[in-house]
Amino acid sequence: MKVTTAPLPVFDDLKYIDYVYSADFSVFNLEDYKHALAFIKSYTGSRGTYNSYRREVEKLLQWAWGIADKTLKELRREDIDAFMRFTLNPPKSWIGIKKAPRFIVKDGTRKQNPEWRPFVTTVSKLALHNGKTPDIKDFALSSSSVKESFAILSSFFNYLLQEEYVLSNPVALMRQKSKYVRKTQGQPKVRRLSELQWQYIMQTVTGLAEADPERHERSLFILSALYSMYLRISELAASDRWAPAMNHFHKDQDQNWWFTTVSKGNKERQIAVSDAMLKALKRWRKYLGLAALPSPADSSPLLPKIKGHGSITSTTYIRELVQFCFDKTMHALQADGFGEEAEALIEATVHWLRHTGISDDVKHRPREHVRDDAGHSSSAITDKYVNIQLGERHRSARNKRIMD
Repeated sequence: MKVTTAPLPVFDDLKYIDYVYSADFSVFNLEDYKHALAFIKSYTGSRGTYNSYRREVEKLLQWAWGIADKTLKELRREDIDAFMRFTLNPPKSWIGIKKAPRFIVKDGTRKQNPEWRPFVTTVSKLALHNGKTPDIKDFALSSSSVKESFAILSSFFNYLLQEEYVLSNPVALMRQKSKYVRKTQGQPKVRRLSELQWQYIMQTVTGLAEADPERHERSLFILSALYSMYLRISELAASDRWAPAMNHFHKDQDQNWWFTTVSKGNKERQIAVSDAMLKALKRWRKYLGLAALPSPADSSPLLPKIKGHGSITSTTYIRELVQFCFDKTMHALQADGFGEEAEALIEATVHWLRHTGISDDVKHRPREHVRDDAGHSSSAITDKYVNIQLGERHRSARNKRIMD
C-alpha cells in the first residue's frame, strides 16, 4: 500500500500533555489513546525518558491506526514484525529533514503541526560543514534506535497486560529480533576529545573569559563542570524536577567537597569534586560577587540568567555557548597548524565533554569511583571507556606474517 500523506502527532510536549482537546481525534482509537497516554504519563519524571517513550509509542499507534488499520488489542507477533520492517524503510511522506514541533499555537489554541514528521533524517556536523544537506533518501535507523524501540514497546505491552487491555505481549513473542540489529565487532567508539583539543579548548575559553567576562566566565565554568564532573547538559539546566543551586556543592565532615545532582531516571547522585573543579567554582563565584565557597544556606542558582532572575532553563542556550567555544578553538587549532585536529573538532558535541572527562579519569582512577561519579548503572558501562588506542592496535599488527 502506497502511503502519500504524513500522520499528525498524537501526544503533545511534556508541559502540555493534558491538552488533549487540541488534537484531531477522527483518526484515533480512543481506548488505545487513553491507555497509551496513561503509560507515557508515568514517565514524566524525566524529559528525556518521556520523549523517548512518547516517540516509540506514537509511531506504533500511527502505524497501527493509519497503515495496518488495527487497534492495540488486535496486534500480534507478525504485526510487530511488519511494524519494525516499516520503521526501517518508512514512506517518504513520514520523513522530515528537520525537527519540527509536534504542536503549534494557532488562533490562541495548541494544534497539531502539519510540518511534523515521525522520522527525521540528519547529517553529521562535519558533513553539514562541508556543504551536505539532509536528504530524505539518506534516512537510516540506527541499531541502537532499533534496540530502544524493542525495549520500550515491550515495556508498553507489559503495561497493557497488567491493565488487562491486551491478552499478550507480541514483542516478547517475536523470534529473531537480532535480524533487525546490525552487529559490529568489538565495542562502539567512544566519542571524545583528544588531549590536544581539550587543552586548546580550555586555553581558548580562558582567553574569552578574560576578554568578555560577562558572557564567557559562564562558558568557562560550564565547560569545567561538564568535563570535571561528567555532567550531562540536562544536569546544568533547571527544569520542573531539578534546579541546580550553589549549595548543591557541599562538604562532608572530613572536609571533602561533593556535588549533588539529579540525573536521567530521576536518580540523585553525589559526585566527588576535585581541587581543580573547586578552583573553577571559586572563580565563577568571585565573578558573581559571592563568597569563595557556598554555605549550606546558599540556594542561589548555580547558573543564573544573564538578564532577569532565576536559573538558566534552556539546554539550547548552553549548547550554543559550548558550540561557540568549539568554533573558536577550531580557528585556533588551524592557525597553529593543527588542521586535522581542527577538522575532527567539527563533529564534537556537548556530550563529548562528559565522555572525555570519564575517558581521561578512568586511566588513573579506580573504575568503581568513576562509575559512581558518572552515574553508570554498572561497571560494564564504564568499561567501554577503557579503550585500546587504535594506533597501538595497528602497530601490534603491522609486522604480522602470512608466510615465512
